[in-house]
Amino acid sequence: MGRERSGPPERRSLAARSATITVMIRAAFAAAKGLKRDFGEVEQLQVSEKGPGDFVSRADLMAERVLRAELSRTRPEYGFLGEEGGETKGDGRNRWIVDPLDGTTNFLHGLPHFAISIGLERDDEIIAGVIYQPISDELFWTEKGIGAYVDTPNARSRRLRVSGRKDPARAVVATGIPHMGKGDHSAYYAKLAAVGARTSGIRRWGAAALDLAFVAAGRYDAFFEYGLAPWDVAAGVLMVREAGGLVSDMAGGPYAVGGPSILATNGGLRDTMVGMLA
Repeated sequence: MGRERSGPPERRSLAARSATITVMIRAAFAAAKGLKRDFGEVEQLQVSEKGPGDFVSRADLMAERVLRAELSRTRPEYGFLGEEGGETKGDGRNRWIVDPLDGTTNFLHGLPHFAISIGLERDDEIIAGVIYQPISDELFWTEKGIGAYVDTPNARSRRLRVSGRKDPARAVVATGIPHMGKGDHSAYYAKLAAVGARTSGIRRWGAAALDLAFVAAGRYDAFFEYGLAPWDVAAGVLMVREAGGLVSDMAGGPYAVGGPSILATNGGLRDTMVGMLA
């Protein structure tokens, strides 16, 4: 399990972080405490089915309650959109967009690859984002115009940059495979075959927020998926762009948060990926 950070987040914050980012980080750390505890007892969790292959656990619900309480405590006028509890209207300008447990299926199967994702939308534009992986203790954060960064147990606020790979034969591409009861499987697998035939490898790790953070960090060279909700991508889309990457739909057109398809790449692979996915 992830190592606890030394000291409260406010003591660890760098001057470059805004008050808003500090609030978001503090909320993520607070919610992570319960997730780490429940992950250690995953076999005893109370689990109910939300839909075919799509589960919700007590851990999701409790994490979202913690996030809502922490964020509302310092910004009570802001709206809130969460995966589990729906939307609360706020001042009409500012809205938190939150996934309390991105990678729920991984979590419930004891796979240590999941994250908390918090995005802040202002006047219909994402302006800040935090993605925290409690088990690896990696904290990805970004602000519009400031850049994208990662904190690890060994380093603080390292600037993120997308990879520079242009040759698809050297690229590793991430994706999300439609599961039972979701999406057009035949159309998706045709695209997967086209990408697989021309790239170095494809990864499906089951947490879109981390997939986008990994593109921003240069670990993946591209990521594509259908049917993601706003809370899956709000923080990650800004993170990729602030790290120098490009985000569009799979046809290369403009992407709106929560749109039907997403393609995130470094600067050199976007046109090639669009061609493969066509």
